[in-house]
Amino acid sequence: MPVQQLKQFLDQERIKYVTIYHSPAFTAQEIAASAHIPGKELAKTVMIKVDGQMAMAVLPASYRVDLDRLAHLLNAERVELACEKEFKDRFPSCEVGAMPPFGNLYGMKTYVADTLAEDEEIAFNAGSHTELVRLAYADFDRLVQPQVMPLSRGPRGSV
Repeated sequence: MPVQQLKQFLDQERIKYVTIYHSPAFTAQEIAASAHIPGKELAKTVMIKVDGQMAMAVLPASYRVDLDRLAHLLNAERVELACEKEFKDRFPSCEVGAMPPFGNLYGMKTYVADTLAEDEEIAFNAGSHTELVRLAYADFDRLVQPQVMPLSRGPRGSV
């Protein structure tokens, strides 16, 4: 879903949002710094497989997915990071690593870190490495209907 399609979807749903342009950045921490957004408010999308099924884990940029905890919470035998080659074709109009956290639009489950759900607003990649969308978390929650859970570990260096 390229940036324009995402914006059309948000407009159709009457969602208020802001587009943020920034210099090209590829890691969540670089994007947060480039766009002057606290890492806790920048939502990164991590592609995972839950018992072989592709899914999205969405968490603050400065956090890491706790795969063992997520497997336990989902009562799954195995949760693992997906390889780029396993998911890149699902997002043909997005730059790899810049897909928006709307699993519902791509036919997959979306799991959101409870710490991200505490934010009033979130920002996320909108399909490119130079553009973000910021909107109210409540609107994101209403549109995506993710499963919210403690799926992440705190900022690097902490637990």
